[in-house]
Amino acid sequence: MDWLETIIIAIVEGLTEFLPVSSTGHMIIAQNLLGVPQGDAFVHAFTFIIQFGAILSVVFLYWKRFFRFDNSPAPEGSSLLQRLKHKYYFYWLLIVGVLPAVIIGLLAKKSGLLDWLLDSVEVVAVMLVLGGIFMLFCDRLFNKGSDDNKVNERRAFNIGLYQCISVIPGVSRSMATIVGGMTQGLTRKRAAEFSFFLAVPTMAGATLLDLLDLFKEDTSWATSHNIAMLVLGCVVAFVVALLAMKWFVNFLTKYGFKAFGYYRIIVGGIIILLLLTGHSLAMVD
Repeated sequence: MDWLETIIIAIVEGLTEFLPVSSTGHMIIAQNLLGVPQGDAFVHAFTFIIQFGAILSVVFLYWKRFFRFDNSPAPEGSSLLQRLKHKYYFYWLLIVGVLPAVIIGLLAKKSGLLDWLLDSVEVVAVMLVLGGIFMLFCDRLFNKGSDDNKVNERRAFNIGLYQCISVIPGVSRSMATIVGGMTQGLTRKRAAEFSFFLAVPTMAGATLLDLLDLFKEDTSWATSHNIAMLVLGCVVAFVVALLAMKWFVNFLTKYGFKAFGYYRIIVGGIIILLLLTGHSLAMVD
């Protein structure tokens, strides 16, 4: 990967990380269009690590809510564990929500399924179309959220189960968790914000795992060039995601998913048509 490819892919990541269009799927498409070699361990790791750069924009934008503690008195007679849970309840919900993804993600990675999926632009295209069709109707199906409904342990765990579907590139972690929140009676805005918060421990874990695997398998990738590419990708993704996130919350609250559904169907359909007619996605073969 060169500097220009890194910047383009990072911009794609920052723009799509919080949109329900699959940032991983769009990065795979962008890599194919740019002719970035697929199947390379560093490329796989780069795809996940710069997502963490984008996710850090959540901490920056929502820092007052992300670093919040409940300083009200715990119920009388509470144990130490219960008092800790009361004070750090926000973080406890994130732990509960991320557990399913930890289990499923580890299984998918250890089995080699995740690496295979990351190399398959066909899977991305099909899931973009299927997810787009679903999004045309999901507002009608789940748009009954109430401001009185808040995230609790049961809802956080169920949203975490929905997040597991996004192990398939093209599904969209954002879409899966927001829809998961809406099925639990949350409003679109509250579901979107919890989706943002849940992304932080999820992508932090995925990034750490990828870095450990990279160092364990072969350290020859850790050239000054590749490390510079990772740093640049994270910075660009962070800045672009910061700009895109607030716009997305406002748009989703007002208009719902339908526009994103049409977009997914068009993009996925074009890719499927190109693949079926024997064309390569690479702009330069």
